[in-house]
Amino acid sequence: MNATQWELELAKLVKKVRNGVYQINPMLAGYNSPEDALDAVKAMPKADRLDSKTYVADYNRAVAAYQDQLAEQRKKRAAAAAAKKATAARRRGALHAVG
Repeated sequence: MNATQWELELAKLVKKVRNGVYQINPMLAGYNSPEDALDAVKAMPKADRLDSKTYVADYNRAVAAYQDQLAEQRKKRAAAAAAKKATAARRRGALHAVG
């Protein structure tokens, strides 16, 4: 579900309000009247609109940035795991039997 949530956020289809609470893009939401829909769309930032000329490019850029961020996190976790393993190996090497 996490990957799906990120995809929806990157595509600007939903916006995270707080943990577990998301708001659908006003351009997709249901309204009681066309006037209400028009008012909601006019009130939103132009950057969040789904009919922007740069929507696809913005989405692709956001996905690439997110993937770069994930790759960086994977590298950091791998480096931390390698450092922990090396420390444990040094500790084991320092131990010797007494007797």
